[in-house]
Amino acid sequence: MSTQRVFVARLSGCFVFDPAGDRLGKVRDVVVIFRKDDPPRVIGLVVEIPGRRHVFVSIGRVTSIATGQVITTGLINVRRFQQRGGEVRVMAELLGRKVYLNDGSGTAVIEDVAIERNRLGEWDVGQLFLRRPRTSASPFAKGPTTFASWSDVREQQNPGEAQSAEQLVATYSDLKPADLANTLLDLPEDRLIEVAEELPDDRLADALEEMPEEEQVHILEALGDERAADILDAMEPDDAADLLGQLPEERSEELLDLMEPEEAEDVRALLKYGPDTAGGLMTSEPIVLSADATVAEALALIRRHELHPALAAAVFVTLPPYETPTGRLLGTVHFQRMLRYPPHERLGAIIDDTLDPMPAAASAAEVARLLASYNLVSVPVVDQAHRLVGAVSIDDVLDYLLPDDWRSHDGEPPAASAHPTTATIPRRR
Repeated sequence: MSTQRVFVARLSGCFVFDPAGDRLGKVRDVVVIFRKDDPPRVIGLVVEIPGRRHVFVSIGRVTSIATGQVITTGLINVRRFQQRGGEVRVMAELLGRKVYLNDGSGTAVIEDVAIERNRLGEWDVGQLFLRRPRTSASPFAKGPTTFASWSDVREQQNPGEAQSAEQLVATYSDLKPADLANTLLDLPEDRLIEVAEELPDDRLADALEEMPEEEQVHILEALGDERAADILDAMEPDDAADLLGQLPEERSEELLDLMEPEEAEDVRALLKYGPDTAGGLMTSEPIVLSADATVAEALALIRRHELHPALAAAVFVTLPPYETPTGRLLGTVHFQRMLRYPPHERLGAIIDDTLDPMPAAASAAEVARLLASYNLVSVPVVDQAHRLVGAVSIDDVLDYLLPDDWRSHDGEPPAASAHPTTATIPRRR
């Protein structure tokens, strides 16, 4: 009888189905428990269901595991997964650990873990995919890889020696910012900070922007001052201002002083406005062009992949200077309108000047009404001299209007489906 073997890193992200073929969610991790003389035993999966809620699916309710999909009996407990004592998450806690090979050949780092189904139908940890230390001085070289069984290795962490999180970070490379944020918040406390320290500045900044503010503050304060300032530099100015607004004024000033001067200037400008005003909600980096710029130039700017979709929906035409606060705002040219004109057409000839901009002191409720009334995804914000100081996008308003805990997994689960396979079961196991 051949052994069924699946590597966890490849399993992560695979869809979970019920017997009827309806998709229930995605695999995010595998939960195991350690045993004294045997390999760790798989007890279940962490599955992300609609609403980005992570739930536990007992391995007894899994009928089939393959690299492409997981089939379950269909019964899922929709309570949020909470890790219990003695449980270990493979993706979050095993990958990246340093181990010693029992044959005396040195150390290696766990890059992947294979789980295998035995003759009794139970799943255990089988082979480990390991990477040994590199032998070349080249920064691009990687160490050789090898396979080993669980019994071939042991852990022996020296005091103060941190486990590598590089492999775990690599497994998160394809996650969208919101999914990365949820995944990070599900990690154990120590592992969360360790992984945050390994993430590139822009990836961590994107994830922080998707977290509740108290979690943002907690992670930022766990990083060194220089790294915290680098993260703030990489964040959108409005998100950085919101985060700094949660800190004591003295601490906020310390971090602003460590930021890049241009980035700090934008954030300081936003901190002048109340959090429930157009000025407090806006970003200070909309797309600004002159009236002589062409449709082709505008389209080239909004094609930039790093630009937020809501901000790419329109460009704002002003008198010089063209950085906020700009010269007088002349009007807006929406993306859809640009598509109706030839590339050489001047923006000044197709301006929409029928929509009044929002004063920076306008309330969030006024901004929401304007966006809803005219089916807009962004609106320009001006000061008393009618200079463009920023733009509020629909996602900024939603962030403000939704309950504070809307990002939390502890919010109400999605409405239960009429399909019997989504019934809630009373106990986790």
